[in-house]
Amino acid sequence: MNAVEIIRKKRDLEELSKEEIEFFIKEYSAGRIPDYQASSFLMAIYLNGMSQREIVDLTMAMAYSGATLDLSAIDGIKVDKHSTGGIGDKVTLVLMPILASLGVSVVKMSGRGLGFTQGTIDKLESIPGFRTNISIEEFINNIKHIGISIMSQRDDIAIADKKLYALRDVTSTVESIPLIASSVMSKKIASGADKIVLEVTCGSGSFMDSVERAKVLSETMVNIGKKVGRETVAVITNMNQPLGRYCGNSLEIMETIKTLRGEGEEDVMQVCMVIGAYMLKLAGKGDNIANNFKLIQKQIENGEGLKKFKEFIIQQGGNPSILDKPELLNMARYKTPVKSEQSGTVYEMNCKNIGKAIVNLGGGRIRKEDFIDNTVGIEVLKKIGDEVEIGEPLLYIYSNDESKAKDQVKFLRDSYKLASIDVQKIEEIIDVIE
Repeated sequence: MNAVEIIRKKRDLEELSKEEIEFFIKEYSAGRIPDYQASSFLMAIYLNGMSQREIVDLTMAMAYSGATLDLSAIDGIKVDKHSTGGIGDKVTLVLMPILASLGVSVVKMSGRGLGFTQGTIDKLESIPGFRTNISIEEFINNIKHIGISIMSQRDDIAIADKKLYALRDVTSTVESIPLIASSVMSKKIASGADKIVLEVTCGSGSFMDSVERAKVLSETMVNIGKKVGRETVAVITNMNQPLGRYCGNSLEIMETIKTLRGEGEEDVMQVCMVIGAYMLKLAGKGDNIANNFKLIQKQIENGEGLKKFKEFIIQQGGNPSILDKPELLNMARYKTPVKSEQSGTVYEMNCKNIGKAIVNLGGGRIRKEDFIDNTVGIEVLKKIGDEVEIGEPLLYIYSNDESKAKDQVKFLRDSYKLASIDVQKIEEIIDVIE
């Protein structure tokens, strides 16, 4: 068995055996297969795809290419939630404390932002003092103590995925459903959760630009979960416009606090309700989705979700005073409006451009080692279906450099399309795949 023959088989549309996939992943993880051969392997998969059986075998080989988390010391069903990325997506931050307050053990190993999307770890680290680089022992103890913890991704877990992910980024093989599915699910399996809920974003602010591709990806990941005994549900959400009002790390923490106070934007609440309801179902807390909506709403109204968020912040070293005084969060110095030059109704937004503008302001990474400014971001005033008068602000840019902000004004204004027509508000939930 050798790498050249495995690459040839996949190049020639032949199906790889479990043993061949395991051999390639093991040898590449150990450094005995070079990047140039792994690049050929990835491109062959990108061009020719994989069978469902091959995808499952690839996922499991990647999941066990390094260390795995053993969460057996934690009682009950452990549920993990993962998003494929979007603009303004603070669903994890809102849901984790709510579900923990309902007795669900929520485990989360998360990453930093890369490209036009922001990462959950970066958002949490915008809270003064908050620590995400914690040990496995502390991670498990936090869950035992308060039912919730989050840690940054470790280098020793799913080693093959870490190496292949970096290689995909520079070989133009990112947008491959077998490679995306195996990457996401290998990390989830290695992280030790019993049940998994996936938020698969779809639209201009997502890596999945069509509903059809989002459904195929969702079905593929749900199938992987079934095959390996990890019950998985995928909720496909609309990312043709940002989620919520604020985009950017500190701004999204502020919006998370507002949402837990009962002051959340309607679209944020809709997505949180649906994803949270399925997480409760998988955790054995209620099979009736409509009743689960009520449970989540109750934890917001009675303040238990916000109380648990405070415990979470304290447990991981953050300053809980931000809950009463959000102004203690570091915020950008300047607020620049982006005004409309015409009247009409918003019928389309280039959501990805809002993410790109945040990167241009210094709030995102092009390379993993890039420093980011957590204080910058965008406040979204107008969305699809909203009426706009000439001269009315569409957005506000939060920046620490007025010249950088001014450079983004035309770019962001051009991200909107207006017309004199009736436009319906978009639905946030596209589909649920079980």
